[in-house]
Amino acid sequence: MSTALETVALTKTFGGRHALALDAVDLCVDDGSVFGFLGPNGAGKTTALRIITGLAKPTSGTVRVLGQDIASAGNAVRGQLGFLPDVPAFYDWMTAPEFMEFVGGLFGLDHRILRQRTAMLLDTAGLGGVTTRIGGYSRGMKQRLGIAQALINAPRLLLLDEPTSALDPIGRKDVLDMLDALRGRATIFFSSHILSDVERVCDTVAILNRGRVLTQSSMQDLRSRHGRHRIVLEVTETADADALATLIAERSWATTVSRDGQGVIDVLVSDAAAAQHELPSLVASRNAGLIRLEAGELTLEDVFVELVGEAI
Repeated sequence: MSTALETVALTKTFGGRHALALDAVDLCVDDGSVFGFLGPNGAGKTTALRIITGLAKPTSGTVRVLGQDIASAGNAVRGQLGFLPDVPAFYDWMTAPEFMEFVGGLFGLDHRILRQRTAMLLDTAGLGGVTTRIGGYSRGMKQRLGIAQALINAPRLLLLDEPTSALDPIGRKDVLDMLDALRGRATIFFSSHILSDVERVCDTVAILNRGRVLTQSSMQDLRSRHGRHRIVLEVTETADADALATLIAERSWATTVSRDGQGVIDVLVSDAAAAQHELPSLVASRNAGLIRLEAGELTLEDVFVELVGEAI
């Protein structure tokens, strides 16, 4: 599979070694993938995106976009990129079609093609037929317009910096639905600190913390590599749950046991088969009333908390 984006030992410092924003970051983004660039606020995600788009220069290291070094690439390569910054800016007095045609004009698009793309992309963004000026848009509408404008040049690589940040649940759903609709049309590089959003739309993820890449792999491999599962039990009485949690924590297969303060026990296990075999007898030994027993894979949040916690 060809590579849409690659960084090698990408490093960025501000005012000396003590202000290290990126520390030898290596990334490899396959062509056609939906790639999640995940990390807490301040991890260095926006700095990396600014360098990838050519808006900032690295202290050292290289970035290759669509096979070319971005530092020396001309407009032909940059013209194949689409970019949504974390806080997109618009001319509030324009309508959405006016803004889209303005952006398309910067790429020198033929007027007929531009009109067709504008109509198609605004429909995809749920903004077709909206005549309100952009200044009257909600944050979610502006984010969807931002993604639409990033696609006006039919980019091969779409770069999105926190596209769902600060949105309400409806706005986030709208943006994620739009990204789902774009799957396969371009390589999508999706930066976020919202784990559930990344888990929903991305097939590959890299986790960044304090300027360093902690891991990069497919979602499935990431969970498999950590080799654990989650089991959730709920019993009728809080006192039974407290005693049962203590018993479970003594078992070799229980790596983490947590309580919700009521009757729910959340267990991360290293051996799911052993846990599922022993748990019913442990519940019976406490004469506890079992309401539910559920097993499943680790979530991205579980993996993220483990990796970032180890790196602190």
